Amino acid sequence: MAESMQGLKRTHRCGELSAVNIGETVTVMGWVQKNRNKGGLVFVDVRDRSGLIQIVCEEGKTDPALLEKAAGLRSEYVVAVTGEVAKRSGAVNDKIATGEIEILPMELRILSEALTPPFPVEENSRTKEEVRLKYRYLDLRRPDLQRNLIMKSRVMTLTRQFFAEEGFIEVETPMLGKTTPEGARDYLVPSRIHPGSFYGLPQSPQLYKQLLMCSGFDRYIQIARCFRDEDLRADRQPEFTQIDMELSFVDVDDVIEVNERYLARLFREVLDVEVTLPVQRMTWQEAMDRFGSDKPDLRFGMELKDVTDVVRGCGFGVFTGAVENGGSVRGINVKGQGGMPRKKIDKLIAFVKDYGAKGLAYAAVQEDGAVKSSFAKFLSEDEMGALVKAMDGEPGDLLLFAADKDKVVWDSLGALRVELAKQLELSDRDEYRFVWITEFPLLEWSEEQNRYVAMHHPFTMPMEEDLPLLDSDPGKVRAKAYDIVLNGNEIGGGSVRIFQDDVQEKMFEALGFTKEQAHSQFGFLLDAFRYGVPPHAGLAYGLDRLVMLMAKQDSIRDVIAFPKIKDASCLMTEAPTPADKKQLEELGLEIAVQED
Repeated sequence: MAESMQGLKRTHRCGELSAVNIGETVTVMGWVQKNRNKGGLVFVDVRDRSGLIQIVCEEGKTDPALLEKAAGLRSEYVVAVTGEVAKRSGAVNDKIATGEIEILPMELRILSEALTPPFPVEENSRTKEEVRLKYRYLDLRRPDLQRNLIMKSRVMTLTRQFFAEEGFIEVETPMLGKTTPEGARDYLVPSRIHPGSFYGLPQSPQLYKQLLMCSGFDRYIQIARCFRDEDLRADRQPEFTQIDMELSFVDVDDVIEVNERYLARLFREVLDVEVTLPVQRMTWQEAMDRFGSDKPDLRFGMELKDVTDVVRGCGFGVFTGAVENGGSVRGINVKGQGGMPRKKIDKLIAFVKDYGAKGLAYAAVQEDGAVKSSFAKFLSEDEMGALVKAMDGEPGDLLLFAADKDKVVWDSLGALRVELAKQLELSDRDEYRFVWITEFPLLEWSEEQNRYVAMHHPFTMPMEEDLPLLDSDPGKVRAKAYDIVLNGNEIGGGSVRIFQDDVQEKMFEALGFTKEQAHSQFGFLLDAFRYGVPPHAGLAYGLDRLVMLMAKQDSIRDVIAFPKIKDASCLMTEAPTPADKKQLEELGLEIAVQED
């Protein structure tokens, strides 16, 4: 039966006690991690968010009633213990912070009994994630998950401190806003007062923060909740948190400079890691050519090599066909893997097909210098020698090639490079390699919509020297956009914004918007710009993804208290659920039942 806390006050958290407290009378409260009854000697480990402390009850030294109560404790009972801190009578436990002390109890209260949990509450649980998410309130008792969320809290606190010191003003922007069909799908919220009309939950505070620049706030910051109705991956959730900022009277270098100092401080204070400044910069084109990705992992080599000119005119139709169709032939050198079994190479071929490639050509340089290749019969000895040389091939190396349109080659080899690094364990999880990717294409062609779409958003400023190309060759226009990448993950991105009417009109024309369409979607922003708008730029970090990397986790679900699964549902609350009929009637909504 549960007992009252009346008259008791916690003096310390469990993990905060140490040898300096020996001889003191303390009161700790927490959950029973483990109870070991040795017959006349009972050891109870009590846990809270700070760690563990051992409670020792011994026949002849402990009150018999208290000893009996301690012997009956079960895992996850909530208890309060008052007793004297003593030096451990047994061996010191080096694995925990309180390993050289124990508590000799004078009072023990059971504050709450517990059912046997469906899985052990312990670090690095091997229980299936589906079960853990169903009982997330138990899963969150695990010390490793608690450390992740405590780290996230610390990141948020330091973020607010840093930007406040830099003159940023924290402003909250609306959750219920205007829905816009551009970009990812909005989550819609029906209005009861305006039947048939809907709010859109924000995908980002983009338009509001630009309006704040028009309002003269100069430097804005917000830790903002955002929503996107899109397919999920390990590093995506339908609702997520951004560290969102906007600055007036700045250009690219100003935004990058303040954010480099922010990252350096964050990593120094949270992880005791020094970030070398300035952070390396790389244009989008260089990143794609060298790594096949605009979020390159720089912790290992295996860079792409363009061998288009080397194989131009050779006898291998796969190569020459790609070149004739305006594509390219590129390869990666997997050092020391020339002996890779054919079965494993076949798996790599299957892997790149998911990225649009028709296959992979390969060549293994033998120890004697001879080349074993899937396409050797189509090339002369000199042509093969020139190809191996262009790839810096040495005895023992495996050379892998893709030939197709540039995008397919980049996507397939870029993903293959990361996959091989994972298989060969080339990435050091203790290393943090940052890089800024700059000069993105302003626009990309959408086959689905048969028009150009904005790579970032319609308010991204083109590079000034590329402005004439907006009329003649929009696909070649570079943007004043920048992403910050860490270990192959984009953790933040932003751009300088358009603030001149004529440039914004040209941008809308390039996107295929009529003036009426542009005004229908963004009229309130365009109207605001007519009353005087400063040059401005911004950036937003994915907070969850940033903390995931800092905590060395593989999924953002491990740094979010109550995450959704891949179909955007919650296993614990079973959300989403059908709405009550009366609620639907009030909203003027009717559910159309579709037969399977």
